[in-house]
Amino acid sequence: MAHAVTLIRGDGTGPELAEVVRRCVDATGVEIAWEPVDAGVEAMAREGTPLPERTLESIRRNKVALKAPITTPIGTGLRSVNVTLRQKFDLYACVRPCKSYDGVKARFERVDIVVVRENTEDCYAGIEFARGDASTLRLIDELQRLSGAKVRPDSGITIKPISVSGSERIVRFAFDYARKNGRRKVTAVHKANIMKHTDGLFLEMARAVAKGFPDVEFEDRIVDNMCMQLVQKPELYDVLVLPNLYGDILSDLCAGLVGGLGVAPGGNIGTTGAIFEATHGSAPKYKGMNRVNPTALILSGALMLRYLGEAASAERLESAVAGVIREGKFVTYDMKPSREDPTAVGTSEMGDAIIARLRGR
Repeated sequence: MAHAVTLIRGDGTGPELAEVVRRCVDATGVEIAWEPVDAGVEAMAREGTPLPERTLESIRRNKVALKAPITTPIGTGLRSVNVTLRQKFDLYACVRPCKSYDGVKARFERVDIVVVRENTEDCYAGIEFARGDASTLRLIDELQRLSGAKVRPDSGITIKPISVSGSERIVRFAFDYARKNGRRKVTAVHKANIMKHTDGLFLEMARAVAKGFPDVEFEDRIVDNMCMQLVQKPELYDVLVLPNLYGDILSDLCAGLVGGLGVAPGGNIGTTGAIFEATHGSAPKYKGMNRVNPTALILSGALMLRYLGEAASAERLESAVAGVIREGKFVTYDMKPSREDPTAVGTSEMGDAIIARLRGR
């Protein structure tokens, strides 16, 4: 029976990436009933919303989606589609593997770190108060009355909620992931020395959950120290579990260790569904140019196959990607020794090379 999957085509270079990944996943032989839908700035221009209701309904029905990149405007009132999807479907666990592949230019070798990021709380909960609004000024007065802290009246404010239940389930997810995938260690990352009632709570729950997994090593690191550790000795780390904001930042840092966002897949997983996506953005300046590296989204497709219970096909797809990268012949410009290399191929042609490997040609 075919797996029903929502294919969110995204914007910018998203639609061309989505098409290449669809072809690569189909080439594994796994039967997928794709349901293409739209989201992002182009949907906003056409329909007045970046996230049409029929897109949401498709995800509700299929419970699994593969999402091509979507533009997130910076500093405007339009809320991130990515954040909205994670919160609307309670996709509380963001899983971002960062793995070294032979042939990718990187400062380190043999890095294999999985970042598990809490997706629904912390500074990304969307509880914000704009500078100068009457509600913000009332909040400032109340904060000063309750805590005695001085808050400048020209401040904008973001609330950082971290709960017992949210912390417990993300840490448990990280330990379950480690156990199921033969991982040796989970490291909880925090700033509990300063934010004692939010990050401190996260650390408290991490320590409590760790007691139930005696077969998996546990440690914790303060986030600034963790950044230094990662750029000095990343080989010491395995699974990292973090609150939302730190997870967003450190997942990009870990991607940098293995060559960049172009090889960094991701999955957002909840109790009843999942959305898989590349870590990078939509690169609108390259729209329609058949130029962007499809590796991250193809590897996200492999994560999706594993989630669907198609582990052998997922392994074949990842191996085909790794083989094309290792050979270095049919890769996009960013994966060549020189970005001006005239032998670089396009997005679609790199997909063709991966499909050829899957088919044994």
